[in-house]
Amino acid sequence: MLGGAAIFAAAVAIHPNKLSGDVLIALLAFAMGIRNATVRRLAVPDLTTTVLTMTLTGLAADSRLFGGPGKGSVRRATAVLAMLAGALAGALLLKSSLWLPLALAAALALAALLAYPAAARRERGA
Repeated sequence: MLGGAAIFAAAVAIHPNKLSGDVLIALLAFAMGIRNATVRRLAVPDLTTTVLTMTLTGLAADSRLFGGPGKGSVRRATAVLAMLAGALAGALLLKSSLWLPLALAAALALAALLAYPAAARRERGA
């Protein structure tokens, strides 16, 4: 879906409050829904993908600094840093075009999809 959104943004002049903008939003919303459903199904602990605030809250509330067990802190901190890096890269790429950050997001999603089976096997000890 991200790849389709990138291709659409490259091929069509996107304008707010026009059909082109609405179609792009629909493609991206569908892609986000698929991502959320996938992460939910995978049941990755300590990681919420759509609500950065909950990840930060969990990081703070469970930190040893505030009397928590510290469980999941590395994963949560890594998720926050990854989201920050992605937001920064996306914002900088938007200065050049709309399709470029979408294409990069699609490529990263594909790389994660291809890398996940091997990482899951290692995690299970197979």
